[in-house]
Amino acid sequence: MLSLINHVAGRPWAIHGEVATQVRGLVAREGLGALRHLAELKADLHTFDAGESMSAQAARQSRSGSRAVGVAVVPVIGTLTQRGDVINSVSTRSTDGVAAEVRAAAADPQADAIVLDVDSPGGEVFGVPEAFAAIREATKIKPVVAVANSFAASAAYYLASAADEIWVTPSGQVGSIGVYALHVDASAALEAAGEKWTFISAGKFKVEGNPAAELGEEAQASMQDMVDRYYDMFTRDVARGRGREIGVDAVRRGFGEGRMVLAKPAIDERMADEIGTLDDAIRRASQLGQARTSTAKAQRLAAVRLATNARG
Repeated sequence: MLSLINHVAGRPWAIHGEVATQVRGLVAREGLGALRHLAELKADLHTFDAGESMSAQAARQSRSGSRAVGVAVVPVIGTLTQRGDVINSVSTRSTDGVAAEVRAAAADPQADAIVLDVDSPGGEVFGVPEAFAAIREATKIKPVVAVANSFAASAAYYLASAADEIWVTPSGQVGSIGVYALHVDASAALEAAGEKWTFISAGKFKVEGNPAAELGEEAQASMQDMVDRYYDMFTRDVARGRGREIGVDAVRRGFGEGRMVLAKPAIDERMADEIGTLDDAIRRASQLGQARTSTAKAQRLAAVRLATNARG
């Protein structure tokens, strides 16, 4: 059970703040029983994908790798985890998988451009910077357009910021830039249940932050340092991805400051570039891809002519 608790409470998350609220409410409402049922997070924690029907899942999955007018569409849908379904939610999305699909699309001669179809509250931070780097590398090969369709929060916005352009659906939202880690103090619930946990450990900090005790000042400072470091990475990469003379300070002091931002204000804040649907984003990516292909062909033709003239 401890490994399950630590998966949720002992690691940093770049995810919409509603999840933290749901965790606190769940523990307060059900005590130790809640900890024993954290494997069933979909219903109580991931409210964003609750109630998704099997037909909706099938439709979502069928879009993976689909093409329209030479555009590869890569879905970034559901709670992000590094390696797929590790918290028993059918709507998780692997950042390793996103990176692999983006690399494949960049190498596919039939695809002129790539669209990231994003609808995610974010997720764990592990694997996100690596997927961001993969998307950035892909932009050197082909145009990449991300579309918040219709929710790109936290780690999901992190990934979207790596694209050449970010689009938001008219009803969409982007933002929630921030990182948190949760400590669950279950000592009162354990006492009420008649349980007492004793850790036999080696290493000064091996069991710090365990759920059977109050979080000490030293342990809290260590967790805060970890969160701050990931936040530094997050804001630095978003600033780098957005470019357009946007610095880290602009991301920290604007861009919603941890809140979600609606489509029009997001454009005004330069968090996104255009308002439009997935189809609009696909058409834009197609235009960018065709333009880059035409430019590359013209450059190759010019090089051949130059070489021919030099030989003559």
